[in-house]
Order: sequence, then C-alpha cells, then structure tokens
Amino acid sequence: MTDLQRLQATQQFHVRQRIRLMVNQYEVRAVNADGSEGEMIAFAQQKRMAFKEQVTLYTDDSKQVPVLGFKARQIMDLGATYDVTDPGGAPIGLFRKDFKASLLRSTWIVEQPHVGEVRGQERSQLVAILRRFIDSLSWLPYHFDFVTPSGEVVFSVVKKWGLTDKYVVTVPNPHIDRRLVIAMAVALDALQSR
Repeated sequence: MTDLQRLQATQQFHVRQRIRLMVNQYEVRAVNADGSEGEMIAFAQQKRMAFKEQVTLYTDDSKQVPVLGFKARQIMDLGATYDVTDPGGAPIGLFRKDFKASLLRSTWIVEQPHVGEVRGQERSQLVAILRRFIDSLSWLPYHFDFVTPSGEVVFSVVKKWGLTDKYVVTVPNPHIDRRLVIAMAVALDALQSR
C-alpha cells in the first residue's frame, strides 16, 4: 500500500497548532484505532500577515518532502479561492469562503473533481455570533460539518477546548481526497478570523 493509499484510508486526523512567535505551525496526525494520536502525516508552516496566502504541507517538520500545498488566487480578497495541489503542482481541488453567508456563520465551499461541491458551515449559530462580536472569545470551540447538497456529511472539523488550537477531523466519505480535507482543516485555523 502506498503512502497516498494509506492516507486515503484514514478516517480521522488530529490537527494541532504549535505556538510560535512569527509563524503558525501545524502538525497533522492520523488517529489510531484506540483513539490515540498516531504518526505525523503532514506538517505546515504559515507566515503571519502574508499578502498572498501560500502554505506548503510536508511529511514532517524537517520540511524536506512536500505532500500538498494551497495558494490564494488573489491578494487579500475576503472571498478568495484557494487552489490545492499535489507536490508536482497538479490540482487536487479548491476551497473558498462564502463571504456573504459567513457574515453570521462562517461558511466554506470545497470542490473536488468527481465529488462536486461540499459546503461547510459552523454548526452553532450562537457560538458563531458570540465569536464575531466578542473578540476575546476566539478560544471557543466550534464545529464545522461539510455536507453535499443532499445533506450527506463528507467530513467534519471540531475545534476542541484547550490552551492551544486542536482539531479533530472525521472523514466518513471514502471519495473525498484526504489531502484536500487536511488543507481545509489547516485553513480553518489559519484563515478563519480573516
């Protein structure tokens, strides 16, 4: 089984932000059958305050072997589209924020060829409103469900309570590319407050 096949078979990940001064760093780990964190499957580093977002994810924190990347098409656009590509630059899919729908409840659109459009939205309207109007509550946990137009859950991202940002990503759909899911999960932390 190849690394990509093993990744595609993974149904749950943990995404954890490392606390660093000038950069955001994220480690993505598979979740073992017993619920414990397994091996690192991706590591990302994002410069804060970049004019055009570009994030590369690597196999580990040595940053030697790229796994995927995502990059904004536009500079500082509130509804920017982010292309997700493999290490060779081939497209995997894309995601974008639905700016109008996000005014009261953050909403993201994820697209992958042969899967179609998947819409992700904060589950709790109350938490979404509180986070917007009381800046000091940015630590509140939140839950995104990404669903097909028919309502099937493709994946979900749950921010947990804690001093550092930690997310549990669950992917029941076998067809969505896990690399696209990982890119969206990292972006939820890195881009959510913009």
